[in-house]
Amino acid sequence: MTIKHHPPEHLLAGFVSGPLEEADRLALAVHVAQCRSCRRLVGALERLGGSAIEQAAPVFLRADALSVVLDKVDAKPISMSGTTESMPPAASDLPDVLRNCRFGKKRRVAPGVSMQSLILPSSDQSRAFLLWSAPGAKMLGHTHSGTELTCVLKGSFAHEGGHYGPGDFDYGDDDVNHQPIVGTEEPCLCFVAMSGSLKGNGWIGRLVSPFIRL
Repeated sequence: MTIKHHPPEHLLAGFVSGPLEEADRLALAVHVAQCRSCRRLVGALERLGGSAIEQAAPVFLRADALSVVLDKVDAKPISMSGTTESMPPAASDLPDVLRNCRFGKKRRVAPGVSMQSLILPSSDQSRAFLLWSAPGAKMLGHTHSGTELTCVLKGSFAHEGGHYGPGDFDYGDDDVNHQPIVGTEEPCLCFVAMSGSLKGNGWIGRLVSPFIRL
């Protein structure tokens, strides 16, 4: 596996320091698990962070800090009403970090494109899903009102930013305008973390965007 595309460094720093949404953190974990160079960078950032903690002045916790944490652990489980769990794809298609995740029902979102949502806490501001695309599928040209983190698990796609294969990471935000086209050799499976929504290009894109439920 030759990985050519990696997350921006600010995302890897967030992955180490902890401020990311769970969906974004999973997307980073999927890539880091497959990418030796990013694992090395994450390790270096962790060592740097540990050194900074050792040199920092002590911080005193409030008296009830432990009970507050325990209350959160013992809190009532999040309601999953309205969701239908379905079996994820074959384990061989998923990296280890995703194999124990809970997924909703697989559904078709566009011709040749299906998705299966990852069940996340309702407080999470991002969402995550597995995205299946048929060989040769051409996506709607679009930008974003938030961010889109895509990890290729199987197959490939290409757009204005280059060609993406297994292990590659694609980052999009409101400054990125692209139109992914799936490779013709096999179906493409990606893990996607997204905030905001897609914004289709042109009047046709704006017309059909509400019907593409990602």
